[in-house]
Amino acid sequence: MFTASLACFGLLGLSAWLEPSASGMGTHTQMGIPACAWPSTIGLPCPSCGMTTAFACAADGRFIDSLRAQPGGFLLAILVAAAALATMYAAMTGSKLCSVLFGSVSGTAWWSLAGVLLVSWGYKIALWKGLFP
Repeated sequence: MFTASLACFGLLGLSAWLEPSASGMGTHTQMGIPACAWPSTIGLPCPSCGMTTAFACAADGRFIDSLRAQPGGFLLAILVAAAALATMYAAMTGSKLCSVLFGSVSGTAWWSLAGVLLVSWGYKIALWKGLFP
């Protein structure tokens, strides 16, 4: 559990270190990752477009900006933060909390998360096309 906690806190720490892009995407380039080719090749954002920006905003406590950047990314950032706390608690106390929480995640929950991510991508496409201010 300690390793999982460190991984979650590490991801949140890295996210807090990044400066969120004002455009709602492209924050990942600060880590040396190249810009996404989707916008230039097919004219649409990729399914994970805005995720790093959403994590960076959420880690800074800017939850509305995170939600606007990528709703699915905001949800994932909140889930990672909850997992960080739960796994740290379990590592420090020997609690079976994580086994109960993570062991009870059903296929329906995974499909629901996939649905949220798909709708979030649709939102990002609509934002890209100028359908939202």
